[in-house]
Amino acid sequence: MASQLSNGRGPLLEVSGLSVDYVTEAADVRAVDHVDLEVQPGEFLGIVGESGCGKSTLLFAIAQLLSPPAEIAGGTVVFKGRDMVKLTDDELRHIRWRDYSVVMQSAMNALNPMKSIEGQFRDTLEAHDSMSRKAIRDRSAEVLHLVGIDAVHLKSYPHQLSGGMRQRAMIAMALLFTPDLVIMDEPTSALDVVAQRSLMSQIKDLQKRLGFAVIFVTHDMSLVRHYSDRLMVMYAGQVAELGETASIFDDPLHPYSKGLLDAFPSIRGPRRPLTGIPGSPPDLARPPSGCRFQPRCPVAMAQCVATAPDLYEVNGTQVRCLLHAEAPKDAAAV
Repeated sequence: MASQLSNGRGPLLEVSGLSVDYVTEAADVRAVDHVDLEVQPGEFLGIVGESGCGKSTLLFAIAQLLSPPAEIAGGTVVFKGRDMVKLTDDELRHIRWRDYSVVMQSAMNALNPMKSIEGQFRDTLEAHDSMSRKAIRDRSAEVLHLVGIDAVHLKSYPHQLSGGMRQRAMIAMALLFTPDLVIMDEPTSALDVVAQRSLMSQIKDLQKRLGFAVIFVTHDMSLVRHYSDRLMVMYAGQVAELGETASIFDDPLHPYSKGLLDAFPSIRGPRRPLTGIPGSPPDLARPPSGCRFQPRCPVAMAQCVATAPDLYEVNGTQVRCLLHAEAPKDAAAV
């Protein structure tokens, strides 16, 4: 699973067997089911899939931001050598923002509408460090400049900024302490296509300059094509495919990955009709037997109904599909 970016020091983040349940009176719903992943220092990992597949729940579990009725049912989240699942709220407070930070989906909802950008930056800095007012002003202006916004907008309130500027301000806030890991939950979802690409380019540029790792969650598979080093495709709470981004785009091994790619237009090659994936993701309170994708899969076999596939490794890519259960010589079951 190790990325090409591994520097010999081991992964920055290692998630093993992570499961998350939504505990309700009607039933316990397993939204994230035994997920394993690693993130190396300075790596960009994209996580994609349809709405309801567990992407955001996985992200919040990694960041330790789950709230009832969601709870971690099992597994570990080891960040810089410490299992965050076992840390207290006070211990988490000391590493959140300083060592890792989170950029939420909608900046208009995440930012306090009653406070200026400067006020919100100041609250964050004062909550996690002892700094003079001048140092706070200087650092606030510095990170705002990093994302291409003039320091004059420190006096602005969220409603006075465009959608793209609000998202950039959120990213600036996430970089106040120059963390090792920035977790992003669909930060471009409210932006138009031009603003999306502009923001993605800036995120990638900042990552290269500052050296932080990124976990980027999105439903738009095409959005991370040119920015992520590795890509994880999720379906019904499980890892469907995980590997180098270029490999998955050039040769998707899972029928679901191929379906996602076929649903997005390409700016290169001949024009072709777009095809969607028939049906809907399953109800996770009552997942289908066997392979969870088999009710929608165009190449499902009889054994797919009865046999739940493991993750199989094929040429460095992990794929959860019985088509690859007969592992060739250069592949092995994980």
